[in-house]
Amino acid sequence: MTNTDYDLVIIGGGPAGLTASIYAARARLNVLVLEKSATGGQILVTDWIENYPGFPEGLSGADLVMKMAEQARRFGVEVETSPVLSLDVGGKAKKLVLDDRTITSKAVIIATGASPVKLGVPGEAKYYGQGISTCATCDAPFFKNSVVAAVGGGDTAVQESIFLTRFVEKLYLVHRRDKLRATMILQERALENPKIEMVWDSVLTAVNGSDAGVESITVKNVKTGETRDLPVEGCFIWVGTAPNTDFIADAVEVDDRSFVVVNARMETSVTGVYAAGDVRNTPLRQVATAVGDAAIAASQAAQYVEAWENE
Repeated sequence: MTNTDYDLVIIGGGPAGLTASIYAARARLNVLVLEKSATGGQILVTDWIENYPGFPEGLSGADLVMKMAEQARRFGVEVETSPVLSLDVGGKAKKLVLDDRTITSKAVIIATGASPVKLGVPGEAKYYGQGISTCATCDAPFFKNSVVAAVGGGDTAVQESIFLTRFVEKLYLVHRRDKLRATMILQERALENPKIEMVWDSVLTAVNGSDAGVESITVKNVKTGETRDLPVEGCFIWVGTAPNTDFIADAVEVDDRSFVVVNARMETSVTGVYAAGDVRNTPLRQVATAVGDAAIAASQAAQYVEAWENE
């Protein structure tokens, strides 16, 4: 039998990774969670979550992940801050290359999530972190009593825009269509908010400013072709997510957008390797779906490890 350092290594310490670790630890697996930065992932920058069952009043993303992490620690889960540089999963023992060493595991769960997409328009890179942001929770206080813009029409864009109105004087919400894609309750709140001005049928084409920071954005109406500048001191961009799969290379199958392809059992194209949460090819990216994915992935991994040990 091939010896390994761990029964299961979970890559990613967000809701999916933490949930998987709880299930794995309760199955008495020797499990390690690897998180490249702060435990919690994207949920840390989510202001308020009110659609996760069991919390009727809602709670912040940071509070929810803190409870998850505390629960994982209760079961003795080991969490290490270390990025995974690459995977070698072709053999029976899975190899994970870290900064300082290579570790082996019987099974692996990929739960690295996804990150906000950048538009690539002129000025975006120059002012990123200096007026351009993808995190309202992080940066809203810097724009107190200012005029800002937000780009997007989904749940994240609308919910975070509503949060921003607690701080800003006015917010332009720029959306390429003539109606929002967010859930109806969020749409209603945004459209009723006196601080939000909708900029319909429009896309961001440039971010303009000086050494002092952002001064305006240029938007183009996709129906008329007309362009205009909106005077703003900041711009928040929420136009989708891209999976955090750079380290995967060709280790497992990914789709045309680089999301990991899995079946209903969260199995990837490689036996013993699973994926859960926002990193996989899923039609919905929410905490609830990440948790469900993770429960399946961890239970399948536990069965795989048990079969390995009985060989």
